[in-house]
Amino acid sequence: MTDNELDELLRTCPTLYHMAEQGSWPSVRRHGLLSTSALLDLYGVAGNRRDQIEAARRPEGVALSADGLEGAMVRDQKPMDDAGLARCLGGGLVPRDWYRLLNGKVFFSLTRSRLLRLLGAGSYRHRAHDVLELDTARLVAAYRAAITLSPINSGATRPFPALRGPNTFLSIEAYPYGLWQAKGRRRDERVVELAVDHAVPDVAEHVCRVTRMGGGAPDVVLFEA
Repeated sequence: MTDNELDELLRTCPTLYHMAEQGSWPSVRRHGLLSTSALLDLYGVAGNRRDQIEAARRPEGVALSADGLEGAMVRDQKPMDDAGLARCLGGGLVPRDWYRLLNGKVFFSLTRSRLLRLLGAGSYRHRAHDVLELDTARLVAAYRAAITLSPINSGATRPFPALRGPNTFLSIEAYPYGLWQAKGRRRDERVVELAVDHAVPDVAEHVCRVTRMGGGAPDVVLFEA
């Protein structure tokens, strides 16, 4: 991606969205926005239990607890399964590799339409979530070296699994923005996911607004910068 292409992306997608568990904003504000792996570090999860959470599909959410910490929930991975991954993974990867890769990243949607699609998907549509809105340009400036971009929804294999592999997530510099432009993708779809490796510990400095959304209830603003 060239500097001009990045400028276009920032203009087109000025806000990033992260869908967190309902009630998690106070903890996120205190500890930062953590990947699954970083969350397991914080809660001291190790051994076989960690492997089951980090390197295998989670059909349901997993509750975490530890002395001195508020409870936390690791999100389920219902939109993805081993059979679908086996059909679409390349580069010598197997499903457990993909689960580990995803669990090491913090994910953001680049458009409100994709956020709303996620909020309305499957069992999520019946639950409220704390939705964080971040300034895209500020986060990119602060975390550029830790950011990778994806042209697909990397956490889903249904209904049709898009091909994926070691080069699905690429740095800003390496991302083929022009290729997706040439393929006819709209400006707001040339990058589908923005991910930060491991964690965004100072996420509160980049959050513009936090809103409780979904579950059939009216939206409630929890925080506004």
